[in-house]
Order: sequence, then C-alpha cells, then structure tokens
Amino acid sequence: MANRSILILDDDAAAAQTIQWMAESLGFEAEFVTRPDEFFLRLEQKSFDIITIDLVMPKLDGVEIMRLLAERETRAKIVISSGMDSKVLEAAQRSALEHGLSILGVISKPISKESLRLLVGDGSECDQLPWVEKQSAYGELFEITPLDLQNALDRHEFILAYQPKIECKSGLTVGFEALVRWKHPDRGIVMPDVFIPVAENVGLIDALTEQIFEQSLEWFSQFFPQSIPQLSLNISAKSLVDIQMADDLSALCSRYRIAPECVVLELTETSAMVDPILSLALLTRLRLKGFQLSIDDFGTGFSSMVQLVRLPFSEIKVDKSFVMQAQNSSEARSVIKSIIDLGHSLGLLVTAEGVENFKTLDYLNSLGCDLAQGYFIARPMTGEAARNWVKQRKQGISA
Repeated sequence: MANRSILILDDDAAAAQTIQWMAESLGFEAEFVTRPDEFFLRLEQKSFDIITIDLVMPKLDGVEIMRLLAERETRAKIVISSGMDSKVLEAAQRSALEHGLSILGVISKPISKESLRLLVGDGSECDQLPWVEKQSAYGELFEITPLDLQNALDRHEFILAYQPKIECKSGLTVGFEALVRWKHPDRGIVMPDVFIPVAENVGLIDALTEQIFEQSLEWFSQFFPQSIPQLSLNISAKSLVDIQMADDLSALCSRYRIAPECVVLELTETSAMVDPILSLALLTRLRLKGFQLSIDDFGTGFSSMVQLVRLPFSEIKVDKSFVMQAQNSSEARSVIKSIIDLGHSLGLLVTAEGVENFKTLDYLNSLGCDLAQGYFIARPMTGEAARNWVKQRKQGISA
C-alpha cells in the first residue's frame, strides 16, 4: 500500500524542509517547494493527498493561493500554517472553507511534529477501512455524469462507513453517524464532497438518500437491536420537498423494528432549502413521528441562528473547525462555550465534532458538552468493524 503524500509550500526553505522531515517521519511521502509557480506546476504533474500552505509569502500570499486552488477545484486536504495572530489564521480558514476547499485545520508556527500528526495522522492510515479511502478522495478530479450516478445506484456501489459518538462525561458509546462513500470500480473510494453536489444538481439525491437510509437501518437493526440508542443519518436540504418522506422513513423504521427516537437526522446548509415553508412542515412531521433532528456544522453559516429558532431541532453539532482549534485559540474556545450554553438554554443536546486529542475531549467535558466524535475517539469504519469496536470499548471501560 502506497503512503499518503504531502506537498509543502513555504517561501522559507529551511522551514519547509523541517516540515518535510516531520511528515516523512510520520510515514508520508513529502516534498516541498518555495515558489507559487513551482507549486502549481507540481500539482499539474502529480496528485497529492495533503497540501500545507504558509500564509505569509511574497508575490502570492496563502489566501490568494487557496483562492486559485478553489478555482482549480482542488480536492486535496489543506493545512494552513503561519506565525500570524490566531484571528488571522481563523479568518483564512473561514475564507478557504467558503471557497469550497477541504481544510484539515491550521497550525501556528513553529510547527511541531505532534501538532502535524494530530491534523494529518500517519502516512499509511486508511480510516480503519479495509479499502483504501484515498484514491479519489485526494486524487485527480473526474467528470461525473448523471448516468454515472444512476449506474452506481443501480449497482449499489454506494457504501457506508460508521463513526462512533460517545458521551463526553462517561466515555460510553451512544451511537454512530453513517457516512456515505462511493466504491467506484475504477477510481477506488470516492468521498461524498465529490459526488453529493452532483447528485443534488441532477435530481438523484433522493434516490441516493433512500439507499443510504435502507442500508444503514438494516445494519443498525442487525448489529445493534438494543444496545446502541442512536443512528445519525445525513440529509440534504435539497431533499426537504417531499412531505411523504416522514411516512416513508417511518415505514422503513417499522420494517426494521427501529424506534424513530433512535434515529437522528443531521441537516447541513439549511440556507439551501428549496422551499422553506414545505421544509418546516416536513421537519415538524418528522419530529412528531419521534425522529431527532440535528443542525450540523453549527456556527459556520450566517443563517444558523435563524434556522435554530425556526426549525424543531433537538441537537446542535459544534463545527469541527472550532473544536480542532480549541487548544490554540481563545476565540474558538469562546465560540464553543457559547454554542454549548446556547444549546442547553434551548433544551438541546450538544455534540462536538472534530475531537482530535484527550485535552480537547476533557475541555468539552468541563463545559458540559454532551456528546463527541472525532479521530481521537475513532475514525469512520466498516459496519463489522463498528460492532467489534463497541465490544472492545465495553471491555476496556468495564476493566
């Protein structure tokens, strides 16, 4: 199995070489460049899994570099580095996210090996999956047509990985979030940020959602009929136009003997709702039938607060961009505390995403955060691996 690769852009050759050595010691294939023209030329020649970018550089700064990467629809994961103030780093990260880039996080200089490892992991990691989740996740873009997606649906090429959620206070497993991947016959595992927008644009998101719901509920009923209380499923805001969805999902739960109260529907990009009035009616019907409703990535969108008040949510998920900065940013800590306090004042459960180390988990627990998920707890895994993970965790906690 080939190691994951990192391309480092930093105008300071000594600093860039130091990051290269750190990355290589973590098992990555790493190389660095010091000029933007070299950087873009190298990207044309080779696909990289991860890119690290220094913000302060002559000619083109890191923000402009990331804008150009967004224009090229770069799918590599990006790490932002700089010695600038934390507010500048956070603003750069928000800018990159709003341009549609996939940001692993930010690192303040001087970079340590441990801070790099916490963001990028090890070079040979594959998210605890028995198939390599990197070929199309980080590799070259390829055109996806409506026929490609329809054929994938017909052949049941969409599969699920499951990431555990635990109680911050006790460490007990409370559920799993189902995450869809496309097991492409030629390109390996394709991540959802590649195909979900296409499915939404060509009218196939409902068919995909139906397959995801059926596959995950069948798994849940088979492996965890009683012991795990929650299964979280992501739902596109573009799907909230069929008032019948509440009845269809309720019938599916009945078929698999799953109480609707055990199912959490996670909704992102609430501003993308096609029909806000119809969406409100559908989400209210889902809550009436017992389903839980979560607002995902809270704090990253301008409409989050409006939708939190307007829609019948039962859970807030603190966006990982804040959680991953908790140890280095007082501003991120203030935002996290505010969201937790707000959620509890509204009687909502609060879940934090992106927990990468024990200190962050301990900090969340000190604030009274209810649930957590992230790589420190466990990476997404296959259904069978999830069942084994729960067994091993029970034995570890009871020991």
